[in-house]
Amino acid sequence: MKNSFKIILATTGLLLSLNSCKKDALNLKPTNDVTADVVYATPAGYKQELVKLYATYALTSPTGSDNSDIGGLNAGFADFFRLFWTSQELVTDEAICAWGDTGIPELDYATWNSDNQFLRGLYSKSILQITICNEFLRESTPEKLASRNITGADASAIQRYRAEARFLRAFQYWVLLDGFGNPPFVTEEDAIGKTNPKQIQRAALFAYVESELKAIEGDLADPRTNDYGRADKGADWALLARLYLNAQVYTGTAKYTEAITYSTKVINSGYSLKANYKDLFLADNNVNNTENILTINYDGVRGTNFGGTTFLVNAAINADMSPASYGVPSGGWGGNRTRQNLPALFPDPNGTADKRGIFFGTKSNVDDIGVFTDGLRVTKFKNVTSEKVTPPSLNGIFSSLDFALFRLAEQYLIYGEAVMRGGSGGSTAQALTYVNNLRRRAYGNNSGDVSTLSVDFFLDERARELYWEAHRRTDLIRYGKFTGSNYLWPFKGGVKAGASLPAYRNLYPIPTADLIANPNLVQNTGY
Repeated sequence: MKNSFKIILATTGLLLSLNSCKKDALNLKPTNDVTADVVYATPAGYKQELVKLYATYALTSPTGSDNSDIGGLNAGFADFFRLFWTSQELVTDEAICAWGDTGIPELDYATWNSDNQFLRGLYSKSILQITICNEFLRESTPEKLASRNITGADASAIQRYRAEARFLRAFQYWVLLDGFGNPPFVTEEDAIGKTNPKQIQRAALFAYVESELKAIEGDLADPRTNDYGRADKGADWALLARLYLNAQVYTGTAKYTEAITYSTKVINSGYSLKANYKDLFLADNNVNNTENILTINYDGVRGTNFGGTTFLVNAAINADMSPASYGVPSGGWGGNRTRQNLPALFPDPNGTADKRGIFFGTKSNVDDIGVFTDGLRVTKFKNVTSEKVTPPSLNGIFSSLDFALFRLAEQYLIYGEAVMRGGSGGSTAQALTYVNNLRRRAYGNNSGDVSTLSVDFFLDERARELYWEAHRRTDLIRYGKFTGSNYLWPFKGGVKAGASLPAYRNLYPIPTADLIANPNLVQNTGY
């Protein structure tokens, strides 16, 4: 894969983002003075707009990190990944936050309501990105290209851009499917601003995402042949495998055979595990890395915001932990750490046996949410390279570490779990090989090998391999352990010892503001 697209994205970040110390550096033409016929007049214009689709995942607005695309949400909170991570980790046994910002304590307790600003932010950000993808698709039809005299190889390239836009839209619809279940639904076929969007039900949205991912497969680049940071067939198959693993939750019908089929497609596509687990989470993870399938790309100078991996690094450390050693010499926000359940899954939470356990601190129990040193800090994400070099960082705070939305290790675990759940087309022997490949990397030898597998094994193994990578809520729901009382963690349900959650909390609520604005929407049960 190429590194050029990360550079392009960073440049676009510079064009889209007026960094806080350079507010007057650029004099940008107001976007409402730029018509589609100007923006899309040339093949280069289409490429630039494609880059913006990706850049939207890593920026908070077109006008700088001090501003937010989401009305009423502080720009520091408005990054897509920060919102998604919060919804997947903070409400579970893997993370807890010391901050008292409005809405955070309710996420710590898993007692949110329909006005929670972080859930509304995620919902709104996903819909915004879907809207931007829809507009790109409206402007890149064969008819539009012909009217602009774009033909031949240029038109073929734009056909691939369209497939990537549809992938990015499908990914965001998966985010809404997983989190909110029954969101508003709009495609490029819908007239802009004519009528309120209709609500789609969860099973129908599953079918739509599935059909989109299958429809675009032939137009995407082959695995590992596209620019770094752009979607290809590998990303498409990886999302399908994830979708199918959770199909029973989403639709009531299991599709474990399909999960095996598509995880196998990914596994057989030339990806390989990075030799050192820790190197996956360092600032040069874009170099010689054949494990990552699709990343959100960040740049600590040319495309900054207070989310993404800047958030992951800074929120997990404080000034007492030598922020410079984490590549953010002026950083350290002292917010997120783990609850005791996560380090308890490791034979030695300091990582001398299973080296995936990358923690800091001495007290694993969380007795006081507001005390940052209650709970071990997760320090696997660092804005330093494998050679211990800190990349350039604006104000000494921002990260250039890319975040993997999909990586090969997840596909190994999807394959294994789907086999143990009864899917066809795989084997327990192959699943054991994949699991032990991960564990041999973790232990540095075969001392951590397992000889038998079970369904329950994979919930714990996914935590050990994928912790803090925005999977945990989805995993706990699939295992029937997120709500109810058969699995408790500290402060679940607002009680220090943990308490039962009602089943309706397996879905997030449709934000109150959207219910008021759109009479077509019906609130999810329980809210």
